[in-house]
Amino acid sequence: MKKLFGVIGDPIAHSMSPLMHNDLFQLYQLDAHYFPFHVKKEKLAEAINGLKVLGVSGFNVTVPHKVEIMSLLDEIDPLAKAIGAVNTVVNVEGKLIGYNTDGNGYVRALTHYVSDLEDKRVLMIGAGGAARALFFSLAKAGVRRMDLANRTVEKAQALINECPYEIEASALEMNEAELSLEEYDIIIQTTSIGMSPKVNEVPLSPERLKAGAFVSDIIYNPLETRILTEAKQRGAQIQNGLDMFVYQGALAFELWTGIFPNTERMKQIVEMQLGGK
Repeated sequence: MKKLFGVIGDPIAHSMSPLMHNDLFQLYQLDAHYFPFHVKKEKLAEAINGLKVLGVSGFNVTVPHKVEIMSLLDEIDPLAKAIGAVNTVVNVEGKLIGYNTDGNGYVRALTHYVSDLEDKRVLMIGAGGAARALFFSLAKAGVRRMDLANRTVEKAQALINECPYEIEASALEMNEAELSLEEYDIIIQTTSIGMSPKVNEVPLSPERLKAGAFVSDIIYNPLETRILTEAKQRGAQIQNGLDMFVYQGALAFELWTGIFPNTERMKQIVEMQLGGK
């Protein structure tokens, strides 16, 4: 019997997850299919009950349901509970278990390029939901020093205070972070600044980047944001958000099937859909 998987969100038509996962089911010869489900906020509880009744084996959760879904699940992984958001659900014999693969997906993507994270000094830009997932996951992965820059310093400090893992961190104003960029080995941009269509915006100037710094932006549309372009011009190694998207999907696939998939193939499929590098 064919297994059913999917993604719920509003909007959902733009999602590239069905393309990515259905290709993997075909690659690994699994009798399964992945569907996009358009679910309005006010219909979330009904939708989850419907997915459960249909026996859907697992599904992803995207905007705006990542937080609200938590109250509708039977069990939540400790990291997802700490982050306060779920993006992947596994149906285990009728019990819905929630996970967050965003942060761990980012860590896997980052360590593909950067080794010895524990010894690196990190600056994270932003203090929203994505920053929270990445900050907690990097702290859990062993990063010892990570500062957080945000337009509202109080929000950054609150995120630091709520981190359940041991880490040395400071909350900074954006201009303060900009003036001290040379202190950091890794800069991680987690805000929506620079996303299409506002592609000429940058959260801060990379002018003071240290030589050989690594600059990562979780945006993948465009594939190279302005901050990445400017960082590259200053000799930095750069990474866009495509790797994070691919690895969070790969970790979800592994939770559902027990198979960690071919991430290079997944990346190529999404790049083709986006129109190339």
